Amino acid sequence: MTQEGTPSSHTEGQDSLLLLKNLQSLWTKKEMDKLKEETRRGFAALEDPLAGLLDMLENCNDWKGKGHSLGYYITNELHLWIKEQPAVQQSGLRLKKLQARVFHILAQSPVNLLDLLISIYQLRTADRNSLLGHVSHVYHKGKYKEAAILSIKLKLQLDLDVEEMCTPLLLQEKINLVEAYVADYPDLQRKLLQTLDVWCEPSFNITDISRQYQGLRADKLNHKMLSKLVFRFLEQYNLDTALCPNVINQRHLGSLKYLFYKRFVEKTMTQENWADHVENTVGENRWLQEQLIQLLVSYCDLNTAARWAFRYNLPEKILPSGVADRLQKLKVQERLEDAGSRVDDGEEDRKEDYYQIPVTRESIHFLQTWEDMRRWKEKVLQPGQVVGIDMEWRPSFGLVGKSRVSVLQIAIEEQVFLLDLLELLKPDEMEELFYFLQTLFSDPTIIKLGYGLSGDLHSLAATCSAFKEIDKQVEGTVDLLAVHKQLQKCCSGRRRSGLQVDVLSEEKSCGDRGFRQPERGLSLLVQHVLGKPLDKTEQLSNWEKRPLREEQILYAASDAYCLLEVYKKLRADPSGCGLCSDLTESLVGKPATRPRAKKQLNKQEMPRTSKQQAKELSPEALSSPPPISPKDFRVICDNMLQGLGRHLRCLGVDVRMLENDDDHRKAAEIARKEGRVILTSGLPYQTLQSQVGEGRCFSVDCSEKAKEQTLQVLKHFNVQVSVADVFSRCQLCNCDKYLKISKEQMRHLMQLSGLLSEEDNADCLAKCEEQETNPAPDSSEPQFPQPAYNPNCQWLQESDLKVETLTLATGASLQLAAIPPGVLGKADLSHFYCCTQCGKVFWEGSHFGRVVSQFKEALGPMEGSQSFYELS
Repeated sequence: MTQEGTPSSHTEGQDSLLLLKNLQSLWTKKEMDKLKEETRRGFAALEDPLAGLLDMLENCNDWKGKGHSLGYYITNELHLWIKEQPAVQQSGLRLKKLQARVFHILAQSPVNLLDLLISIYQLRTADRNSLLGHVSHVYHKGKYKEAAILSIKLKLQLDLDVEEMCTPLLLQEKINLVEAYVADYPDLQRKLLQTLDVWCEPSFNITDISRQYQGLRADKLNHKMLSKLVFRFLEQYNLDTALCPNVINQRHLGSLKYLFYKRFVEKTMTQENWADHVENTVGENRWLQEQLIQLLVSYCDLNTAARWAFRYNLPEKILPSGVADRLQKLKVQERLEDAGSRVDDGEEDRKEDYYQIPVTRESIHFLQTWEDMRRWKEKVLQPGQVVGIDMEWRPSFGLVGKSRVSVLQIAIEEQVFLLDLLELLKPDEMEELFYFLQTLFSDPTIIKLGYGLSGDLHSLAATCSAFKEIDKQVEGTVDLLAVHKQLQKCCSGRRRSGLQVDVLSEEKSCGDRGFRQPERGLSLLVQHVLGKPLDKTEQLSNWEKRPLREEQILYAASDAYCLLEVYKKLRADPSGCGLCSDLTESLVGKPATRPRAKKQLNKQEMPRTSKQQAKELSPEALSSPPPISPKDFRVICDNMLQGLGRHLRCLGVDVRMLENDDDHRKAAEIARKEGRVILTSGLPYQTLQSQVGEGRCFSVDCSEKAKEQTLQVLKHFNVQVSVADVFSRCQLCNCDKYLKISKEQMRHLMQLSGLLSEEDNADCLAKCEEQETNPAPDSSEPQFPQPAYNPNCQWLQESDLKVETLTLATGASLQLAAIPPGVLGKADLSHFYCCTQCGKVFWEGSHFGRVVSQFKEALGPMEGSQSFYELS
């Protein structure tokens, strides 16, 4: 500034840079009080503080990275100072010039700086065409994320093409940013959903889209992933399913295939239930009707297919020739048999094989109004009462929306009440029902029995918002699912120790009339305690259809009443059922409370009890199989256990997994050929165990989560996992051989492939240099050895890779597109690991440590110290 007070841009710029130099000195010394004072004094001394800020940002690069920086500090202080000095704000032509200057900074700004700059320079009031032009410029430079964020901040989404803006974000798997982009705009949500649905057409090639964007690949954006996204958006934005017919049709087709599996393979669904669900799934959709005919030809016969074709009045020209011939014969008949009501000739009554409810039919009450319920209310709410509770809802088969509870069963001694929630949850009835259930669940003197009761309460809360908090008010419950798990542990130990456990023997799954699915869940518990399982053939009924059939009513009543009989038997003779005699003393409690942490004693203070000594010499301990390593344990998982397979492979086990469309019998073929153990569940276990050697087939409990299933398998086969086994195999293809690639090599390869621009490379090098110059301060806490990762690998050689095509000697393409450029900016990252079979690239990170922590109970002691390992 001159003495006359007339500023020149040159002098003003010098003043700004001088101020920046002073502030940098104070920032380095961390003299924050002086820094704040000098910043505000400096702004007051500048003729144009807004122009001065741009001068400083253009000459200070520290604000380009993440986290707190001097550039961010200065900008934030100016923002606060302007609020106190509103006269400083600019307008007119001068403001437009400042806005033009700030545009090139915006594209490089972290998110926390964007909001400040937009506010200071009033960018939301700037010329809209100029803003759109700037966003377009950023987009066409390949900075898709930055362009999207700018669009959101400046609220430009309605003026831009949603498909064009969101496609590269989807290819980069930036789903959260896509959601933010369309969050406030229902029209954009609908357009995005329609775009995704077009991509889900079976004939659509997603790779064609990725070719339009340099450096982006559609490796993970397959039809399955897109389908999940569509359903995620449908639920999140409450959109009409008519917007995505392709995805809905494919999901319905999947439901049809599942129904055919349940009916004709597992044979666990009655003809009536099956036909009812098929009709509801297919509806008036002509394409699904045609798919149904194809399935009927495969699973049934031409006559059955023709009857369904006649029902839907399908033209003969679209039918398979054999079906068309049968259809012509049916049309000449005067009266046609309805396909949905016909019962298979081979079906026989098997009631004697299953648990039968010991009450008369007159004692089972189906209540549809509060007037019906009022006469029984006091009888149910008697203090000291034991009540069995269960709920039924229509299965959704993976379709949109959550199923609502349709029937709530309450069983007391010699009486069962089936509450029709479709009627009782209507506005004129709901208040009475709410107070009744609230009283029942919150009374600690009434013992409520359930099997997975917390899940039922969650479903009830999802059905009606009035019950949203009911799980927090529950007192006096017994969840027999937890008891069942203890029973299974006891019986598992007795089987391994050579004791006879007749009631749980697999032969119970086979009756005189042939083969049936093994029992599980509540049915298995009832079989264990009462001697016969529940008949679950009505479980998948349409519980929203009225009137309920007699079979449905008896099934619903049995589901609730059996809880009373199981509980009574366990209380009377716990040891006879394989439980500890004192178990029942702590049965009653709240379902969702966490157990209190027990005070841990020093091991030297803990005497070895007689029970502990006996355990050490027990037959179970002496007869356990010899330990084996994951490298020597080879398994094949059926297509219902994909999660278990991934977890085992993560721990170094050699795992093959059947594809979704593979017949389970293929598992036996592979097991015999490759010497693998079959891991399966449900019906396939019965057929597979007879086709392989003794102990080569293991039935996994499907009610458990994948982690618990994994621990169960490791324990059963005595697989001893060490830290070195974790991630010793590729999660994608099961290969256990890697190529080691230095960071410098990886940077070079990514530049050659066009995945790393010169600008990104410079940023990565700058970040590495900064981290090496200013390392993070050492923690004062003691450092413990970290898990070691040392895969079976060798350094990448020239002969291992064709650089022109990025193809490995094995023929696999090196998958570089999944590596974020920012990873190359980590100073502590020195190597990458590439699977020799599929080309997937891995690098060091935190995922290895998380897996070690997750499975610490199954791992041996940690040795060495090396950085963590992360899947890209």
